Parts: sequence; C-alpha cells; structure tokens
Amino acid sequence: MSLETQIKDKALALRFDLVGITTADPPARIAFYRRWIAGGCHGGMAYLARNIERRADPAVLVPGAKSIIVVGCNYHTTLLRPGPLQGRIARYALGEDYHDVMQRKLDALVAAIRELAPQAQACVYVDTGAVLERELAQRAGLGWIGKNTMLFNNRFGQWLLLGEILLDLPLQHDPPETRDRCGSCTRCIAACPTRAIVAPYQLDARRCISYLTIELKGAIPVELRPLVGNRIFGCDDCLEVCPWNRFAQQAREAAFAPRRDLTEPGLVELLEELLAMDEVAFRRRFAGSPLLRAKRRGLLRNVCVALGNARDSRAVPVLTRALADSEPLVREHAAWALERIATQDGKRNAARSPKGDQDE
Repeated sequence: MSLETQIKDKALALRFDLVGITTADPPARIAFYRRWIAGGCHGGMAYLARNIERRADPAVLVPGAKSIIVVGCNYHTTLLRPGPLQGRIARYALGEDYHDVMQRKLDALVAAIRELAPQAQACVYVDTGAVLERELAQRAGLGWIGKNTMLFNNRFGQWLLLGEILLDLPLQHDPPETRDRCGSCTRCIAACPTRAIVAPYQLDARRCISYLTIELKGAIPVELRPLVGNRIFGCDDCLEVCPWNRFAQQAREAAFAPRRDLTEPGLVELLEELLAMDEVAFRRRFAGSPLLRAKRRGLLRNVCVALGNARDSRAVPVLTRALADSEPLVREHAAWALERIATQDGKRNAARSPKGDQDE
C-alpha cells in the first residue's frame, strides 16, 4: 500500500470527510489576493494583510515543503428557521469550536504520518495560518471555488471546514478540480442581504454579515444594521440558496451537533443573560464555542441590533437596561434599537388614529 493511500485511509478513519494531496507550489491567486488587500476589502482584519510573503510561498512556512495534505470536514445540520424574536447563528458555530476539533484530528494525522515517515517535518493549519486554503483545496481535488468565494463539493455542498498539513515529503498529488460547476447561477449573489458579493467570485468583507457580527470590533455601520436582521453571529444565506446544497449530508462528527441553548436563542432572554455577565462569566458560559470570538461586547451589540430589527415593544425594558451597560458600544446599539422600535410604534399609532386626530 502506498504512503499516500495509508495517509488518506488514516484521515478518513479520523472522520474527515474529504482528503486530497497537492504540491507546495506557490498559489496562483496570490496576485488577486494582493489586489483584494490593497482595495481594503479585508476591512479591519489586519492579520490578513500580514505575512503575505508566507501566503505566496508555502516553503517559507515549512522549509523544503513539497506536499500539502488538505482535509475537509462536513458540518451540515438541519435547522428550522427561527422566528423574529429568536437569533440566528451560523451553523458552523452551533457546536464545539471547529478549530479545536480539527486541530485534534490533524495532530493525530501528523502523528500517524510520522509513524510511517519518522523524519517528516510538518506544520498544521486550521483557518489560522498564512495559507490560501480554498485554492489549496481546489488544487487537491476537493472541490471548486464558487461565486460566493466558498469551496463547493458535489457530495457535501458548501458545508465544509478545511485544514492543511504542510510536509517536506514528496507525495504523489491528486488531480485538481478544474471544472466550475456554478454555471450561470447567481442565487448566492442575489441572496446576500448586504450585497457583500460585489461580483462573481469577489467578496467585500466590509459588507459581509459574518464580518460585521464577528470580526468587526467597533460599531456596525448604521446603514447596514437593518440588513443584519436577526443574525447575531455569522450568516448562511448564500449557502442556503445554493442548488448544490440539496446534496448536503448530515455531519458525522458529533462535536458539530448543535448545542440546544444555541439553536433557538430567545433574543430578549439572551440580552438579559448577557447584561448580567462580566467578561469572565461570558467566557465560562460560551466555553468551547466559536461565539467567544465576538466577545461579550460584540455579542451584546449584535443582539441589540437584532432586537431593533424585530421592532417588538417587548424588548424595550431590557434594551433600556442596556443603556446603562459599562460598554459604550452596547449603549450605542441599544439606543439605536430603542429608536427603531419607537419609530415603528409611532407608525402603528398613526395608522390607528382617526383622520380627525391626524388633522389636528
């Protein structure tokens, strides 16, 4: 049995759903990436603009790198769409933090590789290293990059988490996926609430709800807040409309099963709970969850925006309490939400008033 086959068998035994091997050649899309950064489309994610020389050459990360193993893990779960007073959380964030899950699996795979090739030098990345992982996945034959810039696979759709192992071993690589199976479909572009997909295969992260609710540390731009709806952490809209996702399968990895307290969070109750927490309590409450990345202030900000968009007067008491929060960011978004609800209530009262009262 070849070394490549043994590595792939071990990856599948570790419950990775996809595995492929590509070369450690420099990425072809690095010029596009440089232009994307130069245009400011990465927003406040300054880490994306650092270490570009590493992204341009995997051999900088692992001297003598010759091969890259790329793995994919399906995280799809079937969910009901929540009501207006319930928050929406991106599916990847409903279970255990995928960074931890994937890291454990990849570390086990590296250990298995070193049993087969003891002198192998390896470096593992899970959505954190300076690599263009979707191009690597396409080169390794795992799928193709769609118009929403996500990786597609004809077996799992787009519900895939990616990880990489850079090796100094000269492995036989897999044929790349060269077909673009999106065809003339533009459903993902039309479905984006904030029009963040500015053109096919081009995303302006500054408008993306995933960026606005997770990576953005300051205030959500006022003009984009109504478009966020009831999304409090990430967004799946461009994935949910994709015809290829009709082939989606349920995730095999138990760690990705949704936590019950996150699948249908009541926004009023969640805001009350968060206001009663300090940062330490917040970390304890969401330990092991991707929601930690937003931090207490960011998640409170998002919940306030979602309640403002719900325009339900039942949220007024708790939003009023949020006006006294220690975080200026929370106070600002609570005030916006209260104003939005008051405007809606004013319109309702005007619609109910007799014409004579309006004339006065």
